[in-house]
Amino acid sequence: MIDAVLGIDVGTGSTKGVLAGLDGSILDVASRAHDVQRPHPGHVEMDPGVWWEEFCSLSRELLERTDVNVVAVGVSGMGPCVALVDADDVPVRPAILYGVDTRSVREIGEWRDRLGGDSAVLDRCGSILSTQAAGPKIAWVARHEPEVYGRARRLFMPASWLAWNLTGTYVLDHQSASQCTPMYDIEARTWHEPWATQIAPGIELPPLAWAGDVAGSVSAAAAGATGLPQGIPVTVGTIDAWSEALSVDAHNPGDLMLMYGTTMFFINTVTEPVRDPSLWGTVGALPDTRNVAGGMATSGAITGWLRGLYGSPDFADLVAEADAAGPGAHGLLLLPYFAGERTPLMDPSARGVFAGLTIDHTRGDLYRAALEATGLAVRHNIEAIEAAGGQIDRIVAVGGGTAGDVWTQIVSDITGRPQVIPRETIGASYGAAWLAACLVRPISAAEWNPPTRVLVPRQENEEGYRDLYALYRELYPATVSITHALAARQHAAATG
Repeated sequence: MIDAVLGIDVGTGSTKGVLAGLDGSILDVASRAHDVQRPHPGHVEMDPGVWWEEFCSLSRELLERTDVNVVAVGVSGMGPCVALVDADDVPVRPAILYGVDTRSVREIGEWRDRLGGDSAVLDRCGSILSTQAAGPKIAWVARHEPEVYGRARRLFMPASWLAWNLTGTYVLDHQSASQCTPMYDIEARTWHEPWATQIAPGIELPPLAWAGDVAGSVSAAAAGATGLPQGIPVTVGTIDAWSEALSVDAHNPGDLMLMYGTTMFFINTVTEPVRDPSLWGTVGALPDTRNVAGGMATSGAITGWLRGLYGSPDFADLVAEADAAGPGAHGLLLLPYFAGERTPLMDPSARGVFAGLTIDHTRGDLYRAALEATGLAVRHNIEAIEAAGGQIDRIVAVGGGTAGDVWTQIVSDITGRPQVIPRETIGASYGAAWLAACLVRPISAAEWNPPTRVLVPRQENEEGYRDLYALYRELYPATVSITHALAARQHAAATG
């Protein structure tokens, strides 16, 4: 019977599991699709109970299907999320998700002023207060649901929730903590108690460790629920995007991990701290590493939305039609801000805009414009990262969107940057498995998942996309007053 590791990741649209050999070979994969809840505009939530239920289901399915000896478990998940539990470790409300949830705008402004402004928060925490930060989301619960908050005692995220259910250990990784702005000191690499106790009074903050550290071992109860052997080690785990970067060896200085998924995420590994109000400065998943990061609020979510409007045809058909539409989508341009925008705009009231529509446009044109909008936003973020002091020597692509070359080729053409495509791009669960394998025997990420090819930009598309990018950058400021007014109307309609 072969020794193997199990990696499971809780994402926005699904939970994914992978069984891998200690050499990185993939033995089996499985997934569970799920939906988030959007009870009001700007509110994006999920029941933490689903995270553990799907872990147990995936673990049992994989173990029943594959004859292996699992020797370690790795976990990861979307974040930063705010899952508050009571004294009995029962969730007091659905978890509030990361920057796609924009409910805490009022709290952001108030706490920015209370703590001395953006510069004070940026200096201590590496990022300003934004809808990505966990701190204002906690403050939102305290203000709007005081009875619920009064029962809250602990703070979890998806990875730490899985680790707790598996081992009984209450622990959070440093990377996740560094996105709990303003509660974490990025230089001291510890909770900043003066601010943490103000914004999260009564919450016992978790002890901190690194993603690859051992959280504990699988308990008897967890073994019974999951089918895993009792006593095997479990990693502390981290946020999915950082786990994805580990899965493709994109955690060295000068690397940029480009994650294609429901949202788009960027992680640049740097040698010196980078502080810029339009980006997120964080610690890395591994000790002694630093990152500057960014993320779109929607990317693959838009293509999924379009597919639903079209009656859910096969993605392959839509991609083929988008490819046939050609660069520029016959004069269409899309602002992909369907859930506000995270970096570098930091604008929760931004909204999507289709410009140039005519009755002659086809669904392939619209789908092409959505893929190109992602590429345009990627270019915007790359320019922001480099302007802030980041250094990008190599881009490594990861995630479900790398299947086939149409989307990735569009991004390379728009950005003018090559993308390294590794052997496996299945995502964060594979990075979680790598961390688990490292608990058993050292193996480099490059050996675990070597690169196989490089996707290069096509020079014939350079001029057209340069012009389209200029229009893209003009469209947001030209429409922002209108989209903000519409966002306010949406909020008023939803809240009565």
